[in-house]
Amino acid sequence: MPFLTIAFPEIDPVAISIGPFAIRWYALAYICGIVLGWIYARALIRKEKLWGGPAPIAPVQLDDFILWVTIGIIVGGRTGYVLFYNPAFFIQNPAAILKLWEGGMSFHGGFLGCVAAVMLFALKNKISILSLGDITTAVAPIGIFLGRLANFIKGELWGREADASVPWRMVFPDDPLQLFRHPSQLYEAALEGFLLFAVLAVMIRMGALKRPGLILGSFIAIYGLARIASEFFREPDPQLGFLWDPQLGSWLTMGMLLSVPMIIAGAVLIMTAWRRETPQHIEKSI
Repeated sequence: MPFLTIAFPEIDPVAISIGPFAIRWYALAYICGIVLGWIYARALIRKEKLWGGPAPIAPVQLDDFILWVTIGIIVGGRTGYVLFYNPAFFIQNPAAILKLWEGGMSFHGGFLGCVAAVMLFALKNKISILSLGDITTAVAPIGIFLGRLANFIKGELWGREADASVPWRMVFPDDPLQLFRHPSQLYEAALEGFLLFAVLAVMIRMGALKRPGLILGSFIAIYGLARIASEFFREPDPQLGFLWDPQLGSWLTMGMLLSVPMIIAGAVLIMTAWRRETPQHIEKSI
């Protein structure tokens, strides 16, 4: 192995095994992301100073919401993958749609599932859609960070080929070409997870929750930008490859394409939230 190369860490994909039952790192990332997000969200709700008064959602309502958002993430993530990334395969093999243990989840689909869960739960419980969206997206980077680490452990969604100037390049065991590649999963964990969480946390401490929709819009826009940046280092899904005109350099990917509307929608939400004359929490449904 060349000197400027890091060996891929051989980690058992099964995190916990008890008899015939096994929990893989990917599933554990989802579980821990939801649990840690719930704990962090409850801590934010308890701090009235962050909201300029009582939070627009009660802790007991948050507890009920966890089930809604979990279903939204799973159903939306799987549906997004089926529609955006591999529709031809699933048209021929519809039964495979339910085989979640074989992998295949789309962040953009999961995000839309989350949006649906937020809207339906907020309307049903007569609370602010934007404020519930703020609290949901404030904790979302935790799950994204853990999910990307799980992608790395599983050795999937690897990066594009890297030259010797990248000292952390590595060969992924399941790569049929056995090329030296960027560990793009770690790039995404850093940008879409750690950095995004830190930015939103600072904004919250500066009073962003007092402007409903500001955290939500910031999450959407920053994630879109971070995802586009990461896609320059990530190998496109093999069944899709690069999109459209090869004369443009064949750099556009499905992940980039799906992130553009997020940036636009996020910018609109940020401007709308910032222009409100009297920033305050909203206790009735929008």
